[in-house]
Amino acid sequence: IPSEKDFFGEVKESKNVICHFYRDSTFRCKIVDKHLAILAKKHVETKFIKLNVEKAPFLSERLRIKVIPTLVLLVDGKTKDYVVGFSDLGNTDNFPTEMLEWRLGCSDVINCSGNPMEPPSLTQKPRTKFTKVEKTIRGRGYDPNDD
Repeated sequence: IPSEKDFFGEVKESKNVICHFYRDSTFRCKIVDKHLAILAKKHVETKFIKLNVEKAPFLSERLRIKVIPTLVLLVDGKTKDYVVGFSDLGNTDNFPTEMLEWRLGCSDVINCSGNPMEPPSLTQKPRTKFTKVEKTIRGRGYDPNDD
């Protein structure tokens, strides 16, 4: 949305709103944008908007936004919850979209299936297997009986 004046109109029109407070120069805001674009298509029951904090100093101060990116989750025109930075999303830049979906579902801003008490597992990444390599000293073979 272009300005903070438009924010109030958008929030009054919809029951559930997720507002992404962003800054163009912040790389992590682009990461959140990518995930929100996927979720916006999937969850039509919620309005997804974004507002540049540099163009909304009054709202940023009023909603106590100190960390970018911040998602403000609004239900019936009232602030229900915040997702600040990536701390609730596994503290990593490459968190799965399902993790953000679960976090937003915990606040009842989107309709989310799954257990609200249990985040999706982060075991989707391929794990490397380590094998123990026996060391040799000066070319001698390893003998467990040596002292």
